[in-house]
Formats: sequence, structure tokens, C-alpha cells
Amino acid sequence: MTVSRPDPDAIGSAAEHFGIDLSASDREEFAGLVDGALGSYDVVDELYAQIAPSIPDREHRVLSEAENPLGAWYVTTAIRSAEPVDDRLAGKRVAIKDNVAVAGVPMMNGSRTLEGFVPSRDATVVTRLLESGAEIVGKSVCEDLCFSGSSFTSASGPVRNPWDLGREAGGSSSGSGALVANGDVDMAIGGDQGGSIRIPAAFCGVVGHKPTFGLVPYTGAFPIERTIDHVGPIARTVADAALMLSVIAGSDGNDPRQPADVSTVDYTLGLDHGVEGLRIGVVTEGFGHESSQPAVDAAVRAAVQRFAEAGAVVEEVSIPWHRHAFHVWNVIATDGAAYQMLDGNGYGLNASGLYDPEQMAYFAGRRIEHADELSETVKLVALCGHHGTTTLGSAIYGKARNLVPTARAAYDTALEAYDVLVMPTLPYTATELPDAGIDRATYLTKALGMVVNAAPLDVTGHPALSVPADLVDGLPAAMMIVGKHFDDATVLRVGHAYEQLVGGFPTPDSARSRVALTSP
Repeated sequence: MTVSRPDPDAIGSAAEHFGIDLSASDREEFAGLVDGALGSYDVVDELYAQIAPSIPDREHRVLSEAENPLGAWYVTTAIRSAEPVDDRLAGKRVAIKDNVAVAGVPMMNGSRTLEGFVPSRDATVVTRLLESGAEIVGKSVCEDLCFSGSSFTSASGPVRNPWDLGREAGGSSSGSGALVANGDVDMAIGGDQGGSIRIPAAFCGVVGHKPTFGLVPYTGAFPIERTIDHVGPIARTVADAALMLSVIAGSDGNDPRQPADVSTVDYTLGLDHGVEGLRIGVVTEGFGHESSQPAVDAAVRAAVQRFAEAGAVVEEVSIPWHRHAFHVWNVIATDGAAYQMLDGNGYGLNASGLYDPEQMAYFAGRRIEHADELSETVKLVALCGHHGTTTLGSAIYGKARNLVPTARAAYDTALEAYDVLVMPTLPYTATELPDAGIDRATYLTKALGMVVNAAPLDVTGHPALSVPADLVDGLPAAMMIVGKHFDDATVLRVGHAYEQLVGGFPTPDSARSRVALTSP
């Protein structure tokens, strides 16, 4: 078994990339020298073949359009463990975001560039769900390479919001949010690099929790940028989100994002302790964005008042760096994704952990072949990020990384005085899905315009929970609850307390029933 060899022309292209001037004879000579150096690559390829897992035989089904009215299913499955370790999730039907590997089941990541790939390993979170008795009932559609906060960029078509089929479900975990809201599944796995768990949860009126960075292993999920990658639960109730987090959290030894000493608890314990005596800071800078819907801001402030009525101390707190942190995130997400997700074929290099070399090789070929079919958001990241990493020498990325401790400290300082911080998850409710052929600027605004509050917490790594606050003109508006690093339990406790204070969260069906009852 030998890996491919470069010919002299390929050597010339490589030399040009590095600014090296080679004559024709130089190129010929280096082709022979590189051929020898690649002998080690041959050995590694042969050694890896001896341990490479084989693809299991697992059935899946592609639904018809009539069976998939929300466009939220990529494929459906019926996967259970024959010998679960425990029964914490027994009877729970779970959807897996389609950037997360389920061995033997096709994985598209919302993009023609990965379409047709079948992973050979389960992601760690999938293994843990199955070991706790869950049934994996399918893969949920996500946005093209997960780079959109709306739900119209997936190559498989738009995902529709069950509250209003003409509106966005939110992204990039679009199918996960829609399926949970519609009652098709009990819970779902989402991913979050700029709000992609919390955005669909907010737009669809369900619960979405971005765990503390490193709490849940990302192993087996398609990466965007190693320093902002998160996976976590989407569910109808905070209790179910806490239950799923209890199952999937903890070190797996294969993810360099995780600290070696990460510890976990049963996140369902203490949920019922209420908020009496807790200190809650209302972040001024989370309100009044240029894109903010005043009714959404008002709904969240009214929700916060319920905490005060329940005995919490509620105060306004200013964190000017909340607005700055968005720009820090934007540079890291853009340059980092261009460098790692695109040029690095998902996984990049220079880090320990478990790689998926089969996925890397598959994506490497198809991302060039199908580049014209990428979403406009991914194209923007590619072009801007390439400029950042080449012409600008990645120096702005380096400056952004050096500013992360300052951004993190700004929230930490506030959290020294408060148990949690709150603000709107999103500045507005779900908007109408765009028509085909909209201009590029409108496309990008529709896809990315809602991330201003959500994205900063990806770069600082704080746990952030989105819960429905109220309905605004019949659509869900959401409140985000932010806590100290690895204090996800308190964040979930506060979210659960609000759920109890309002008597549970509305569903699309219950809202439609109320409308029907009040109609003449």
C-alpha cells in the first residue's frame, strides 16, 4: 500500500505556494526526494489499516417530502444498544445533529461537500446516549457546514419552524430544534460554535443548553474551530436537558478541548431548589441592539421580574465587553474556520486527540469539487478567512486570541457578584424564510444577524442556557441564562425554576389550541 506521489509539476505548485523558486531540474530532483520521504507515510498508512474500524451495518431511511413536512430529518433510524449500561434514558427518542457521527449512517453536515460519507465510529455522545438506553431515531438536518444561524442554507433544503411553517427554525442545529418542538423526538443533540444550540431552541420555543467549553467531549463531531466547538442538549424541558447533560458530560480522553480533570455531577439534582436568595444580573448590553425587537427585550425583562417575585435578588449589571466579545468571536470563528474546517479538512493539525482520517480524506476531495455549491455564508468565511490567514498573516487572529482572557474576565467579574447573568438569547423572533434568489447581502444578514448575544459565550466558554421567556405575536422569545465555568448545575436550576414559575413552556400544538379556543 502506497500513498500518492507528487510529480514535478505538483512539486512546482508546492514550491510556488511557499515562495520557493525551483528550476525544472530542481523539481525533478525534489520529486525523487519527496518520493523517498513519503516512505514513512506508506508505513503509517499500512499500520493504520490494521486498526481502522469497519463500518457497521445499520439501517436508515430517507423520508419522502410528505413524511418530512418540516424538512428536519436527514435520515431516520432505529438504533438501540443490545446491552445498555444503565436505563437513565430508557424510552427516550433522540435525534442526532447531522454533523455528529453515527457509525454506519450517512452523514452530510448540510453540505454537498460531505454528502455520501458514512462514518465508521460513533461520536462519544452517541455512544453514551446508547449506553444509557436511548433510541437513536435519526439524523437531523443542519446548515451547510453548520455556518448559519437561520435554517435555509442546508443543501437538502430549508427547515421549517413548527410554530409557523413559513418561518426559520434557527440554526445551525435547525432540524434538532424543529423536531423537539414538534414533539417528533424527546431530545436531540445540537452543536454550538456561535449559538447553534441556543438559536434553534429560541426560535422554536424549546430548551437548549451550551455546556461549559470542554464539559462534553466533541469527539466524533465535525469541527469548525477547535477553541469554540461545543455539543449539548436540546429538549422540551430543562429537566430533560439536565438529564441528557448528565449522560453525555465528562472526559473521554480523546478530545483536546477537554481539561484532564473535568468533573461532572448529576445535573438533575438540585433542579427544584428554586431561586430564592440567588443573585441574578441583567446584562444591560444584551438589550437594545440595532436589530432588537422591543417586544422581545420587554418579554425577557418581564421574565426576569418573575425571579424577583420568587425571592431572587435581581439587579442590572453592565458588561461593556459583551459587545466587544462579539468581534473577538467573529475573527476567531472566521479565520479559524477557514484554516481548520476548510484548509484543514475539518480536523486541522497540531493537536492531540482522535481524528477521523476517512472523513478528512473524503471531505478534502469533495470540498474543492463542490465548492461552488457551498452556502454564501461558508463562501464568506472562506474568502475573508483566507485574507486573514494569508495577507494579514493570521496576526488579527492572534490578537483576538490574546483578547479572549480579557473578554472572559469581564463576565467572570460580573459572576463574582451574581450567581447567573441573563439577557435575551436572540434580539428578535423567527423571521420568514427567504425566497430563492435573494441578494447576497440579504442572504448573509438573514443567516447571521441573530448571533450578537449568543456568539460571545462560545469564545469565553461560559455555560449558557436558552429557555422560552414568552410568546411575542404568537412566536417564542427566549431568555439566556449564563453561569460560571463548570457551574452548569446552577444555570439549569435557574432555568428550571422559571419553567416552574410559568407552569411549563408552551408548545406549537398548545398555542394553536389556544388560538382555536379564542377564535369566533
